[in-house]
This record gives sequence, C-alpha cells and structure tokens, in this order.
Amino acid sequence: MTTPAERPPSPATGSPGSGAGVENLVKRFDAVQALAGVTLDFPAGQVTALMGENGAGKSTLLKILTGDHQPTEGRVLLHGRPLALGSPTDARRAGIRIIPQEPEIIPHVSVAENVYAGALPRRAGRQLDRAELRRRITADLERLGFAGVLDPDLLGSELTPAQRQLIEIMRALTGEAKVIAFDEPTSSLSDHEVEALFALIRRLRDEGIAVIYVSHRMKEIFRLADRIAVLRDGALAGVLDAATTNDGELVRLMVGRDLSAMFSREHVATDRLVLDVRGVTTDAVRDIDLQIRAGEVVGLAGLIGAGRSELALALAGDLPIHSGTVTLDGQRLRTGRPSEAIKAGLGLAPEERKAQALFLHRTIRDNTSTVVLERLRRLRFVRRGAERELAQHYADLLRVRTPSIEHEVRKLSGGNQQKVVLARWLARKPKVLILDEPTRGIDIGAKAEIYQIIADLAREGVAILVISSELPEVLGLADRIVVMQGGRITGELSRAHASEEAILALAMADDLSTTAPAPGATT
Repeated sequence: MTTPAERPPSPATGSPGSGAGVENLVKRFDAVQALAGVTLDFPAGQVTALMGENGAGKSTLLKILTGDHQPTEGRVLLHGRPLALGSPTDARRAGIRIIPQEPEIIPHVSVAENVYAGALPRRAGRQLDRAELRRRITADLERLGFAGVLDPDLLGSELTPAQRQLIEIMRALTGEAKVIAFDEPTSSLSDHEVEALFALIRRLRDEGIAVIYVSHRMKEIFRLADRIAVLRDGALAGVLDAATTNDGELVRLMVGRDLSAMFSREHVATDRLVLDVRGVTTDAVRDIDLQIRAGEVVGLAGLIGAGRSELALALAGDLPIHSGTVTLDGQRLRTGRPSEAIKAGLGLAPEERKAQALFLHRTIRDNTSTVVLERLRRLRFVRRGAERELAQHYADLLRVRTPSIEHEVRKLSGGNQQKVVLARWLARKPKVLILDEPTRGIDIGAKAEIYQIIADLAREGVAILVISSELPEVLGLADRIVVMQGGRITGELSRAHASEEAILALAMADDLSTTAPAPGATT
C-alpha cells in the first residue's frame, strides 16, 4: 500500500459546493433497486475513488451523472445547484465527462478523426481540413503526454486495447471539463502508459477539476485518491480518507468480510499429463513447449506484447499454428479448428470477454448453453426446459447476480459477465481451461469467488492455464509459473521460488541467449 508520505499532496478544495454531487439518489430497474438513497459529493480539485463490488451501483451512478440514465428519485448537483441531465449531450455541455471501460472506436477512420469525431475542423464547403486536424492532434498528444504512444494516422481497426483507451481519454479532454470520471482506465495499459495517465490525472486535479476514479486495483487507489467512497448493495457504505485508511479496512467496507485467505487452497495436481504442447510456432510465438497436468494451475506471466493471449488463441484453434503439436489427453489436435478443440475438452475464456466470448444482446441462458446445444437437442430441437435448468444451475452455482437467466448479458456487471463465460465452460465440463485475464475489471469480492471456482475446478482434475498481468494473482493461484517475453518462454518458476522480482527478471529479458535465469527458474 502507498503510504501518505509517498502520495503527492492534493491542492486545497475549491469553494464550498464546488464540484459535483448527487443527493438522495434512487434508481430502480423494474423490481431491481440499483441505487438506494445515495448522497455523495465529488469536490473540485480532489480525486474521489469510487469503489464497490460489481453490482454495487457504481456504473449506474456514473450513467446518471452523464445523462445515460434518469434517476427514479433524487437529483444531480453541479457547484451546489440542481442539474437537469436529459441526455449525454446535456452532461457534456455542462462539463461532465466519462472515460468508459470499453472504448467505442470507429474502425475505418484514423486516430485523429476518432478523437475529434463530431467536431472535426472543416473548410468552406464542409471539406475536412486535414492540416488543422494534424495541428490539433499533434498539439493535444504533446499536451496530454501521449506523443509517441499514438500514431495519428493509424486506423481504428489497427489499434491495440491500450490505444483505444487513450483515444477515449483524449475525447473526454476536448472542450472545457469540470468533472471527469475514469472507469477502470488502466485495465489494458502498459506500465509506461499508466504513469502518463496518472501524471495527467494529477494535473487535472491541480487545475481544479473534480476527478472520479473507478478501479478495483488497490495500489492505484492509494497512489491517486484523496478520498474513497464505497458503495455496497446500491447504498453508500462510507467515505474514507485515503491517507489514513488501509486496504484491509477498505475491503471490509466493500464486502462486509475479511478476504485475507483469498488464495488459500491445497495442492491437488496429479501426474496425469492432460495438455502437451511441443514446439508450437505461430506469427506471434516461437518454439513453445508447455505441459499441464490434471488438477494443476499453471500461471502464464509476461509483459503486454509477450504473446500470451496469442498463444491461448492458437491452442484454442482461433489462430493458425505453423509448426509444432498440441495434444490433449492423448489426442493430437488439428490446428485452426476451434470446434475440434472444444470437442476434445479445451475451453478458453478470452481477455476481451465482450468482443470475443459473449453474445451481449442474448440472454444468460443463451450464452451458457451455446457450447452444449448438441447435448440438449432432441431430434433437431433444443429442449428448452433442459436448457433453462442447466443455465439456472450454473447461475446459482456461480452466484450470478441477475433478476433472471432471461436477462440480457450486456446489462450485467463485468464480474457477472465473467461468471457467465465460466458457466459456459463448466457446463461443457472441460479437461483443460484457459483463463486469459479472468479478473480484469472485476471487484475484489467477485475476484475471491472466481479464485474459489478455479480452486474447485482444479480439485475436480481440470488442468488450468491462467494468464494474468496482476503478479499477486499469478503468485497466489499458480502451482508453477511460466514466463514469456518476445513470443518465447524465457523461464519457469516453481511456487516455492516464485516472486514478483523473479517473474519480472524473466519477463524483461532482452537477450534470450545470454540472460541468466532468475533464482529457482528453469529455462
């Protein structure tokens, strides 16, 4: 945890009533009450962290602040005065901005055009003024500290998740902003990009802007926040001074219990080899050898761009393999065939769950049953009763918070969406399960539940590969850790010898032929 002495001092708050706030805010969706009488201020010149489990009401509160939802009761205040927000356009005109967790990018236009979409400079005759566009984007990239990180000419379809996030940040900072909310902004950023973002947030705070920061990452909260507001079950559980609280107190306020034993589980790995990868080479990875046994949890670590996700997609048949073999429980898989991998018993929960795993406009029932429909069919027709029973069983087992299994997945919180992805594979009963960033954007309570699911699956004999950028997570979950850099495996660490320092030493190995392995590592 960052100590008060390490956190840069925040300037004095503006005059009383400056900034934004909500008063007696209530929001109901049919029978579900998302917010229950929340009164909370977001002072100008301060960073207010907004925390709580998924489903606690954070997203609903932000959507009311930005005009996407209308409150059932209560009101929004700006500088102490009531503010009517009938739409996101009203909120933007009032100076309220939100940087969403899932960026919305126009794929066929450039970075510069994406940033200024809706406000592009025009010449007489309405022709795009490309010279002025270039001047603006160059100046803004420099001003915001993103020069060299974003190429103004790249198309939206060519952007990485991190670059898409930076575009949303730049969009929010065009025009005069008074309140800016960041919703899990670092979930896809590299360490360098995170530092640039933090410097920017501090500058916004120092300029007197009210900053709302939503994150599940404790270290970030204690580095940035002046105060921490916690929501639980739609109500305000409390507001803490970031300089005088600690992560244990914060977790207890969020979930109502101590999660100190979050990673505790017994070693249940057997000698039975389930996944055997030999010499696999793709466009992104080279000469990968990887073995996982029944009941074993293997962590796959490395920096962004190391090739971890590409390896996962190749093993699942979604990316072509140029050479090498993948054998699952004695059966050699033909590459480039996702259906064959699934049939053999391999499941993949990918990093981008919304884009790569979920049918957002379909129900929980539809998403859960999609890989077991052949088991539910009688002749050519799906037995709807059996499908509902199966979906309800796994929704109950994984404690998916939803009014009904007929609820659309897009309306669920991030943690509950991830549980639906897991429900799909649990229904399939896999032999190997690959989890790519399984707790990205998920609150600490939901993380604990997913960690328990992983432990339970291992106990049942499932071979599990966990890819995570959060080193404490890898260290807590894995029986052993494989580290990648530059598309190759640079070493392996046993649980006894693994540490953040040892993982980073292998992840940052520049010269693979001369770098010495970390203590306890095998290469």
